[in-house]
Amino acid sequence: MKLSIGYSPCPNDTFIFYALAHKKLGGMGFSEILRDVETLNRMALKKELDVTKASFYAFGFLREDYCLLRSGSALGRGCGPLLVAKKPVKIPDLSGLKIAIPGKMTTAYLLLQVFAPEIKNIVEMPFDRIMNAVSMGTVDAGLIIHEGRFTYPNYNLVKLIDLGEWWEEETGMPIPLGGILARRDLGTDVIREIDRMIKESVKYAFKNRAETREYIKSNAQELDDDVIDQHIRLYVNDYTLDIGDGVIAVDKLLKTAEELNLIPHSGKPLFID
Repeated sequence: MKLSIGYSPCPNDTFIFYALAHKKLGGMGFSEILRDVETLNRMALKKELDVTKASFYAFGFLREDYCLLRSGSALGRGCGPLLVAKKPVKIPDLSGLKIAIPGKMTTAYLLLQVFAPEIKNIVEMPFDRIMNAVSMGTVDAGLIIHEGRFTYPNYNLVKLIDLGEWWEEETGMPIPLGGILARRDLGTDVIREIDRMIKESVKYAFKNRAETREYIKSNAQELDDDVIDQHIRLYVNDYTLDIGDGVIAVDKLLKTAEELNLIPHSGKPLFID
């Protein structure tokens, strides 16, 4: 059996999936599709992928057809999206700004809607173009994710709000950014095996960091080794091996989105079992 699997070219994902993509684990085969997370979100909406990385906001729209895996998720503290601009802006004035977002189904955009529902003037663009757009004045502010967290000062930008930090203060929970989903119709046995292989792939990467570097750099937007290491340390952690009690944060995020009518209600369990 060969399954399609989608994940982003960002260092945390290529680190996680290195062993699986390079057939270090045996077991079933996968056909890898590397795309930015918003593209993967939209591919999953069309059920084009058997297994995929997806934003937890997108998962709110996908629960009927996809379940969450226990391995591979991006949750943590101090790792949320940032709203940046060329100069400081007071929070009440955000509604007057033209803001670039990395996609309408990203968890970053969900958090922005929860934090400041009055913001309506948004522009979607690929995440790696946002900082330049803000710097050039094409937009007034930008919602940045991934490596942007570390590199926005290089564009002479300032942080307006750390939405992950805000979430943590509001809930006391880690911020759930994205997870690995599998089509429910693959069946329990196949889904469990996929989950096991992803966990083993994460373990392999932790044990063989140097071996993963070439693959990571061949796909990364930012090639600086220090930035890549920071990225992996921030987004790959114990929750990636097993989401554990992090599922409480996922449930909180989805319930919040349901209450605000930002996602449809669903009676489906998060996991296959």
